[in-house]
Amino acid sequence: MNKGDLAAAVAEKTDMSKAAAAEAVDAVFELITSNMKNGNEVRILGFGNFVVTHRAASMGRNPQTGEPMPIKASNVAKFKPGKGLKEAVNS
Repeated sequence: MNKGDLAAAVAEKTDMSKAAAAEAVDAVFELITSNMKNGNEVRILGFGNFVVTHRAASMGRNPQTGEPMPIKASNVAKFKPGKGLKEAVNS
């Protein structure tokens, strides 16, 4: 399912127009993204948590030459599924 499919499914389930549902889906993604960009967690009870973790700088190897090379520190987006989602997937 892609974003367009998700918007169409939301429109059908809520009796919204497809355009309004697409705006709602875009708004949810935009809010999650902006909150995570600011370093905040987004917790959706029963679904899961979107969190930002910090990955420290490290040394890696260039796969072509085998030479050591530095890997920059970065922030990484992660999703931790909630209990309700885990149970739904495993039932």
